[in-house]
Amino acid sequence: MFENREGQKVPSVTFPMRVDNDWKMVNSDELFANKTVVVFSLPGAFTPTCSSTHLPRFNELAHTFKDNGVDEIACVSVNDTFVMNAWGADQECDNITLIPDGNGDFTEGMGMLVDKQDLGFGKRSWRYSMLVKNGVIEKMFIEPNIPGDPFEVSDADTMLQYINPDASKPQAVSILSKPGCPFCIKAKALLTEHGYRYEEILLGKDITITSLKALTGLETTPQIYIEGKHIGGSDDLVEFLKP
Repeated sequence: MFENREGQKVPSVTFPMRVDNDWKMVNSDELFANKTVVVFSLPGAFTPTCSSTHLPRFNELAHTFKDNGVDEIACVSVNDTFVMNAWGADQECDNITLIPDGNGDFTEGMGMLVDKQDLGFGKRSWRYSMLVKNGVIEKMFIEPNIPGDPFEVSDADTMLQYINPDASKPQAVSILSKPGCPFCIKAKALLTEHGYRYEEILLGKDITITSLKALTGLETTPQIYIEGKHIGGSDDLVEFLKP
């Protein structure tokens, strides 16, 4: 069994990081000092569950965590800084601080270093999450010690439920738009004004007009979706947002 370290301080270690093509030594003491930090740790960058679910959901809920008193969300993995930087760019996870625990010092100090030589991984982190306040662990969610890579309790929603069971989660909003479209600009402003955070899908970059027509039956932009429902264009959005 893995030790639950609630009430203890996080390990004091130094992480060598590559920032803007320069080396930067970041100490865990300064990383956690005078802040409320949510940490989640996982077996490896670019691995399936880590890339498809674990990290993306924390990134998606980052603003909700912030609204509920969390200053920073950090992801720790036993990977070097170049791998973590490449993974971060691939995931577009601007809301997450990626911590390269390349030597496994932090993970070992947490008692979470496991042997995955059977997969060719060497030493890696067991999957867990924790809430840290001013360097002290308040709460830990440790995956059960069973074969494989269980992912049951270290997810973002479980952590948010602990912090605030009544927290309002963001709705899934997408807007299909094209550069220079005045109606798209109007729609994005309306969404922002009403507190919606949205994902923008650009015509010509992320999607073709053929795909736009296949999805919506229309060739005009913007096309807005909220929680899977097709709202329509900017005028339709105005109607949708009416009290």
